[in-house]
Amino acid sequence: MHSIWKTSILFTLATALLFGLGYPLLMTGLARALFRHQANGSLILQNGQVIGSALIAQSFTSDRYFHPRPSAAGSGYDAQNSGGSNLAQSNKALVARMQGEIDKLAAAHGGQPVPIDMVTASGSGLDPEITPDSADYQISRVAKARGLDPARLRQLVAAHTAPRQLGLLGEPRVNVLELNLALDQLAK
Repeated sequence: MHSIWKTSILFTLATALLFGLGYPLLMTGLARALFRHQANGSLILQNGQVIGSALIAQSFTSDRYFHPRPSAAGSGYDAQNSGGSNLAQSNKALVARMQGEIDKLAAAHGGQPVPIDMVTASGSGLDPEITPDSADYQISRVAKARGLDPARLRQLVAAHTAPRQLGLLGEPRVNVLELNLALDQLAK
């Protein structure tokens, strides 16, 4: 009986070390060697300083910038509170918030229909990307605030529109932080 307990304890310790420590260290090492940018958080640098991640949205509220999707992650785009609002489509608070946003955006854009991702948060509440339609919807506001030609902004959006992955997965998308950084570079 004693050897069964000894074997069980040793097996538990060995598998805990192997799969609880060894395997994660191996995978982390491989990820850092093969996919360095992604393994380190897809950080975006400017002048040697980290200004954000390509994976997490940031709040942009000025008319001079393209705006991301709304966030349901805590206060703003807080990665520690990632998650959706979990409100059903029939929830009065959700409907009222969305209708308020739709009314505000439609009034500011001459009654144009509002792209759905301009008023809905993603499942994580941190989605850094918007649809090309949402970027196009914001062009007139950004062009007016910056005194730029809308055609130039359309070219910039097109240049920053990522296609479907492998030509068939997902939808075309625009990373808001990367687009806004490129927008700032136009002024220089």
